[in-house]
Amino acid sequence: MSQKDTNPFEFSDSNKRYYTYEYYLRRTFGRKVAKIPLDAGFSCPNIANGSGGCIYCSARGSGDCVPEGLSLREQYEAGRASLARKWDTSLCIAYLQAHTNTFAPAEKLRPIYGEILTFEGVCGMNIATRADCLPEDSCLLLNEISEKTVLTVELGLQSSDDGTAALINRGHTFDTFREGYLRLKTLAPNAGTCIHIILGLPGETEEMMMKTVRDVAELHPEQVKIHLLHVIRGTRMAELYESGRYTPLTEEEYVRLTCRALTLLPPDMVIGRLTGDGMADDLLAPLWSRRKTCVVNDIDKKMFSEGLFQGCSFSK
Repeated sequence: MSQKDTNPFEFSDSNKRYYTYEYYLRRTFGRKVAKIPLDAGFSCPNIANGSGGCIYCSARGSGDCVPEGLSLREQYEAGRASLARKWDTSLCIAYLQAHTNTFAPAEKLRPIYGEILTFEGVCGMNIATRADCLPEDSCLLLNEISEKTVLTVELGLQSSDDGTAALINRGHTFDTFREGYLRLKTLAPNAGTCIHIILGLPGETEEMMMKTVRDVAELHPEQVKIHLLHVIRGTRMAELYESGRYTPLTEEEYVRLTCRALTLLPPDMVIGRLTGDGMADDLLAPLWSRRKTCVVNDIDKKMFSEGLFQGCSFSK
């Protein structure tokens, strides 16, 4: 029998032993859906306060893949045209990815969100922001948007350890994150949430990383994204790496840690990302992360060979 036929994981119709984003899309929309990254020109409170932002973040705040100098509509159409070479893009999720996309008064946010909903083919919206940038009026606006489309609010936690948060200059504590997250869940109950975590942050032990995973499991967002820490040229993280004060995870370490993390997460939590790749020209380390498909395949192999699946070690 095949790995697919013997897969014990409930939320899968393949050999994947975790709840993939692709499976979620097919369950939600009946098919695969393209995701178009956008940059609305926002900044970040952690940059605006003069502290320089997180030590690993590029100047464009995760918006490096978005063409510069274009309107939101032009960005969307350019991204859609690019993906159309490989996929059907008649249905798309518009993803406000760069920086903090609730870092403005609600009345300024409303026309931006509203315009995006008019783009051809938009069937959902993802809004990346920070849990410390979710005042009541923004949460109520997000609730309005959730009544018009499939909305996911993506929140960067990275680590629940306050010492790590201070070291990477995250700009908030875990208590502050939890408060913003719970405010959003209360005031915008129909909005999905996705929490981002990073494995391999400087100074973190395996148990510190797994403590973050358990803390996320307790919050129980609809989705989680697991990232590898990338060292990007021009960041303060790059200074640590180039001076020998930071050693990135090896591929073997990352695969093992990710597999363990998956076993600790609730089985009904969508895994929005398992790894990632920095922009090729700016990535200093780890260079093995460019082989994203190989890394995911190695995770799948280890889960199968060791009889693991998402949630098998989860306890409420």
